[in-house]
Amino acid sequence: MTVSRNISSKKIYDRSLIRFLPWVRQQETATDSSTKLSVVTQFFPPDYAATGQLIEELVKHLGRQGMSIDVFTGQPGYAYQSDAAAKEEILESGVRVRRSNITKFGSKRLRGALLGGLLFSFRAIAHIVANYRKYNLLLVTTAPPFLPVIGYLLNFFFNVPYICLVYDIHPDISVELGMIRRDHPIVKIWTWLNKQVWRNSKEIIVLSSNMKDRIVAHCPEVENKIAVIHSWADPQKIYPIEKKENWFAQKHNLVEKFTVLYSGNMGRCHDIDTMFKAALALKDEPIQFVCIGKGAKQDTLKAKIKQHGLTNFVFLPYQDKKDLTYSLTASDLALVSVSEGMEGLVAPSKVYGYLASGRPIAAICPESTYLNKMLEEGNCGAGFRNGDAQGLAQYILELSQDQEKAKALGESARNYLENNFSPAAIANQYNAVLQKKEAVDFESFGSDFIKKTSFYL
Repeated sequence: MTVSRNISSKKIYDRSLIRFLPWVRQQETATDSSTKLSVVTQFFPPDYAATGQLIEELVKHLGRQGMSIDVFTGQPGYAYQSDAAAKEEILESGVRVRRSNITKFGSKRLRGALLGGLLFSFRAIAHIVANYRKYNLLLVTTAPPFLPVIGYLLNFFFNVPYICLVYDIHPDISVELGMIRRDHPIVKIWTWLNKQVWRNSKEIIVLSSNMKDRIVAHCPEVENKIAVIHSWADPQKIYPIEKKENWFAQKHNLVEKFTVLYSGNMGRCHDIDTMFKAALALKDEPIQFVCIGKGAKQDTLKAKIKQHGLTNFVFLPYQDKKDLTYSLTASDLALVSVSEGMEGLVAPSKVYGYLASGRPIAAICPESTYLNKMLEEGNCGAGFRNGDAQGLAQYILELSQDQEKAKALGESARNYLENNFSPAAIANQYNAVLQKKEAVDFESFGSDFIKKTSFYL
């Protein structure tokens, strides 16, 4: 178990003052107006997918900095409320969003997700080929995982420079999940394609140091053009609220009991079993587990709960983005998990919303995962090895019996988010990479530098 240091200071938040905190006035970087950026990503609001919501916030900030941006995306298909979104719209920051007409396929089943991703990729190729003269830089994400190949092909045929934004690494994930053999021809071809994509990209952006290490292990020659830029959460939109003042907590009877929250996707890359076993060990305690969202492992979890007759779980659907503050702060402790072997392949974005909500965090993950370093550096929670359900259960019980400690850890989490992972600070880091003249190592900068400095290279 990795446990954070003792709390040295406390901070009190007033909802009425939330929009006037000093970090709100952080200056944004001026952008070279000659940059015309095309962003290609399958997921974008009103889809609830976290990757899409983060891209929306990013392009809005870059648009306000003066960059001309065109987003090509798909119709909602991951987690959504409405069946369709406008084919074309202009965001308030001047960003143009265009959506494919391709029929959406849900992602709960792998086959549907792959088919939807392939169809979107073909449509994206047609869109970019028809419009490539309108921009001079392409940002391609790994949503779907083979999308960066489009950047490589356009660079090869039309000399369009591209930057890869890596959310996860395939086919490595499929290999780790046992879905395909490491020596399978498809794996070898896909890995070869990845190397071509990385070698020919202008830059590569990854979400964690573990992810950078994984890419460098495959392709050492690209190390100097990989930038580690974390995800983020907006502290103006997500902020601490006491449970007793929270309508969401009241509505779902979460006020009285100590509440452990798992918010977001319960996917194939997440360790849900350790959480279940911890809940099983705590079945007779006044502690409840709340799972908000869906995912491939949710049905299995529900079956185990029914089999063991547990009554300490509550399941709720994905919540509207406008209600995120209330759903996240309806808890006393937040859980994030990464399965064994996945530490360099995925980077859960939910942790940044947890930090903004002012709640302590328990991470279930391999010991080498960057999450452990974050929790120690931020003094805001503890990490537990996969399978250490007893250690996790003991930590949950400890915090439930010492809520002053839980509150102090949560305040430290909020401070950590404000000082390191605000949208303006992260957008400035993206801006630096998009217009980079020389290598930038953001992880070597102190938090004060990242918070106060406008990056322009």
